[in-house]
Amino acid sequence: MILILLFILFINLNAQTTDPNEIVNSVITKFNQVKDYEVDIEIKVDVEFLKVPDSKAKLYFKQPDKVKLKSEGFALLPKDGIDFSPSSIIKGNYTAIFERTETLDRYQTSVVKIVPLNQTTNIILSTIWIDNKNYIIRKVESTTKTQGTYTIELFYDDEFKYPLPKQMIFSFNLDKMNLPQTFTNTTPKSSKKRFKDGPVIGKVFVNYSNYLVNKNLSDKIFEEEKK
Repeated sequence: MILILLFILFINLNAQTTDPNEIVNSVITKFNQVKDYEVDIEIKVDVEFLKVPDSKAKLYFKQPDKVKLKSEGFALLPKDGIDFSPSSIIKGNYTAIFERTETLDRYQTSVVKIVPLNQTTNIILSTIWIDNKNYIIRKVESTTKTQGTYTIELFYDDEFKYPLPKQMIFSFNLDKMNLPQTFTNTTPKSSKKRFKDGPVIGKVFVNYSNYLVNKNLSDKIFEEEKK
């Protein structure tokens, strides 16, 4: 009898909920321990016919959704890709749908689809892979109205107590991005020919270091600078 009770207790403790709203709320609750942060980032662009030098920047965040990127160079990241916080994906009214459980790398994840109900948002649909144990987002695939579909992969330092990544890999279809011609080393006609041959996938690698978390950042940091 004791063995049966212990077995039942073990099953209950390890059972994972399939309620998408409960899963999403757990992620938000976990991230809300981060009130603000600043972090140094290094950006490396990997695109076949683009010459973009590696760049460094500083990223600031403050709850609930204030984001500031200070960079002297060209940063090939849309606004939706800069902010990896749950609030950047799960905002406004939405419908959450539990799709399946899946092992991503070595982590057990819940795959949840987020359908925004606000017609003004650029995102049409996001699929999120959520770590069942740590309640952090490990992967996002978003389909947008104007920038096609992009994927964000997030990697973490297991020793760091905050749910903030050490690396992000941002993958996108280059033909959907509005790129300055000065960053291509081919003629516009050559670039268009490459797009006709099929989608060109670009990747941006972002490494994070020197986090300063919960330092009560001033709102002035996020004000637009006068030109």
